[in-house]
Amino acid sequence: MSSRPQEPDRAASEPVEPVAEGAVRPPRGDLPQPGPPPRPEAANDEPGPDAAGPTPAEDEYTTAIQDELEDRWRRALADLDNLRKRHARELERERTVERSRTAAAFLPVLDNLELALTHAGADPGAIVEGVRAVRDQAVNVLELLGYPRHAETGVAFDPARHEVVGVVQDPDAPPGTVVEVLRPGYGDGERQLRPAAVTVAKRE
Repeated sequence: MSSRPQEPDRAASEPVEPVAEGAVRPPRGDLPQPGPPPRPEAANDEPGPDAAGPTPAEDEYTTAIQDELEDRWRRALADLDNLRKRHARELERERTVERSRTAAAFLPVLDNLELALTHAGADPGAIVEGVRAVRDQAVNVLELLGYPRHAETGVAFDPARHEVVGVVQDPDAPPGTVVEVLRPGYGDGERQLRPAAVTVAKRE
């Protein structure tokens, strides 16, 4: 059995060149040449589409919108403050006009009272009639202002218009009716100045 002659090892047969001390041996041609290591930041050199910042035109547009909104907000606050002040002035003016109108309506009542006091020594009976007339005039003024007088007896007790100050036994009056008015009431409902103070017949 014959054997093929073995080929000599090329690496072993190639002459080895001497290398000086401290020198780097050049790489062999049959081995892959190592390249420079990749930079860690190489993958991030080109930012993606989402990483791009706003353009100068977008910044200018956003700033303009913010300025306009802030200007509108300040104008709205100023208008609201002016409206509040104007409403307060108008309300105070209406109150002043109403007070003046009410006071002017009572001036004739005061004039008649002073006239009755001037003639107090002449005729006492006339004074009584004069005071009664002045009282009726004042009642009429209150009614014109929207506050009618309530001093009726014999009517059914109404908790919205009457205030019970006493309960009496009266066989001539039906139970629960007003027997006597001790203090007249003025006004109705939400415009009521005060209820009438009354005594009521006792219920059996």
